[in-house]
Parts: sequence; structure tokens; C-alpha cells
Amino acid sequence: MAETQVLKAQARERSSKGALRLLRQGGLVPAVIYGEKQPASLIAVSTKQVSALYNKGTFLSHTLDIDVDGKKTRVIPRDIQLDPVRDFVVHVDFLRVGAHSTIHVSVPVHFTHQDVSPGLKAGGVLNIVQHEIELICAPDAIPESIDIDVSKSELGDSIHISHVALPKGVAPAIADRDFTIATIAAPAGLVSEQNAEGEAAAAAEDTKA
Repeated sequence: MAETQVLKAQARERSSKGALRLLRQGGLVPAVIYGEKQPASLIAVSTKQVSALYNKGTFLSHTLDIDVDGKKTRVIPRDIQLDPVRDFVVHVDFLRVGAHSTIHVSVPVHFTHQDVSPGLKAGGVLNIVQHEIELICAPDAIPESIDIDVSKSELGDSIHISHVALPKGVAPAIADRDFTIATIAAPAGLVSEQNAEGEAAAAAEDTKA
């Protein structure tokens, strides 16, 4: 579970597009905090700080404490708007999360011990179907990543969600099927060779007939 970081913010008033432009020029990003059956709070956060968090690539799967004048609110980022030309953050939506909340969050998948996997050592290819898994859990139980050990995976093996030991209190959002996360696919050369052998065997049977 990742450590909760503190993001400094200041309250702001609802304003015009021109005022928001000046806010951004001053090194701040307009944002809003909503949820938990409370009124929305308009805030502004540091462009430098929020951009650094966003550039880590896991911004949407980590809780934060928004600090406005010493009052902290636990949130999780829910939507980010980027400038369409220069690709920098121009607005963020934060969702309040309570102590007993459950949320949907996408967590990255990492595959470990690839160097000793029999299937990969034989020339197989790790075909990743799900680079992220959507989970349901409490905000303070979000795993940093889902690590899958492929040290015993052979050619042709498929890794399903049922093979993954999720942390306590964490469940996959897709619960109606045992979906595939990755496969160990045979190399193209081996597939071609097997196809050729099959065709030769079929031809031999036709000749006998």
C-alpha cells in the first residue's frame, strides 16, 4: 500500500475563464473536491506538485490528503483535464473518501521472475492481456501493484485472475468470469514448425488412404 501524500491547496471562488487563466499563469491548477454527500469545494493546487504526482503514472490509483489552511481531506483523483496542445494538467477532480468507503481503482500489473520462467526461457513470449486490473477496496487498502510470479509458467500457460492472491479486503471489479491476465505464447517459429508437422502428418494420412 502506497504512503498517502499531502497536497497543499488554497480555497478559490467560482470565477470566469479569464480568472482561471490568470490562476494557471500564477502556477496553480484549479480543482474541485466532491462526494461523501457534501457540497463541492473549489480549490487550487500547485501546478508543479500536481504535475510531479501525475507524471509518476499512478496518480489515479493513490489517495491524497488535500491540505487547505491546515484542514486535511482524504481524496482520490478521479479525473484530469490536460491541455490538448501542450499536454499539461489544467484541471483536476478529486473524490472525497471516508473511512468506510469502497472505491473502484485500476492498479498496474507487474510480472516477476521472468528470467527463470521455463516457458520464457524456451523462447515463449509473455502476452499481457491486462496491464491493469480494476479492483474494489477501501481507499487505505489500495495495493501499489499486483505482482504475478511467472517462475513456473510453461509454454501455453494462461494466467487468470483466480491465480492471483489479492490482499485481504481487495476484490476484482469483474466478478462474473475468471478473466485472463496474460499468456505464455509459443514463439512464431515453433508455431510454424508445429503447423508444418501437422500438415505433413495430414498429407501422409491422405496418401495412405
